[in-house]
Amino acid sequence: MSTGVSEARRTGARTALIAAVVLGAAFVLVVVLRTPWTPLPTPPGGHVPIDPTAGLPADVVARASSFAAALRPASLANLILSLAVAGVFGLTRLGGRLVRAVAAPFGGGWFWQVVLGTIALTLIGYLVTLPLSAYGEMVRHRYGLSTRSWPLFLRDVAVSAGINAGLTALTMLVLVALAHRTPRYWWAWAAGAAAALVVVGSFLYPVVIEPAFNSFQSLPAGELRTQILDLAERNGTPVQDVLVSDASRRTTGLNAYVSGFGSTRRVVLYDTVLKALPDDEIESIVAHELGHVATDDVLTGTLIGALGAAFGVAVLGLVLSWSPLLRRAGADGPGDPRAVPLILFLVAVGMLLATPVQNLVSRHLEARADAHALELTHDPTAFVSMQQRLAQTNLAEPSPPAVWQWFFGSHPTTAERVAMAGDWVRLEGR
Repeated sequence: MSTGVSEARRTGARTALIAAVVLGAAFVLVVVLRTPWTPLPTPPGGHVPIDPTAGLPADVVARASSFAAALRPASLANLILSLAVAGVFGLTRLGGRLVRAVAAPFGGGWFWQVVLGTIALTLIGYLVTLPLSAYGEMVRHRYGLSTRSWPLFLRDVAVSAGINAGLTALTMLVLVALAHRTPRYWWAWAAGAAAALVVVGSFLYPVVIEPAFNSFQSLPAGELRTQILDLAERNGTPVQDVLVSDASRRTTGLNAYVSGFGSTRRVVLYDTVLKALPDDEIESIVAHELGHVATDDVLTGTLIGALGAAFGVAVLGLVLSWSPLLRRAGADGPGDPRAVPLILFLVAVGMLLATPVQNLVSRHLEARADAHALELTHDPTAFVSMQQRLAQTNLAEPSPPAVWQWFFGSHPTTAERVAMAGDWVRLEGR
């Protein structure tokens, strides 16, 4: 390596370090300021004690625990295997050889190396973990949670793999192109692009990704539709439509959400919700989702995600300035297509490390949405009944292991949510 190249790389690394520190500080600041750490104040007499069963019958709790015991090892194995496969290709020259081999029939240019290499690596990851995914589907069938036929399961895997491979290939193409053209400060441009991609993705997801897996129809005119529209008006967040998703093709689980922005905002209900929940409980679950809109949780998530992505790319720029790591991967630099497997591995590690932070914020946002639902409906009985029914139908442990909840739990536990309803009642003096 020439002296000029080495100096340029060191300069870029120093700048990347400074940018990572600044972006990391901004990320922490936004997390601290935008996260609702105390969704409800302490009520008179103290918090309601958390019942680990959430008031569910013993047989329901035992069934949920049995389901988790059957599924959790496969989920962990899937995660470990995915990371191991990415490491094998990213931390050895095998990945670089694969990138060149798949592009050879098309002339072997850098464009085809990046695009076809990324697609090949992504699909290999899906294929290697497919048996574990199929096992997880078998468990869900055994416990009555999944209604998917095996052809539909394979179709969903194929669509997911295709979308993921395509988006990842496009991302890698932009990153490598930037590194090739601006080798010193490529990460700065890439950080801005990553942040923009998070913002654009939050807008496009409801209209691009959701329809690839489900069909939607407007909820017919009637009392429930009127109640939901009135609830949204009372919340100060009017919605354009109330849609029903054909989720029963895949699951017996219950869910609802609000997607879109402004004139495209709509409430979406799983068709299983309409079959399983009475109207007052449906209103409660919709009120929770409207709480996310009222408190700009999508904006918070997008802002945190954009800053997190920019911070991650700055760190990536710093790590990829380390020559021994590049030599291990057989790459000359981040602008070399042979660096793609290494980049994908580092991104996977970064996303894994970010998971507990992301879920910590998510749990507090969900808790605030629960408090909002109670304020909007003033119906704690329906709220508690809805949470218990969700746990029973979705086979959710009311009190999962603390370590599992800390790392993977994106929502408060059912036991915590039921206790919060008790806190709200105490605060209201009821």
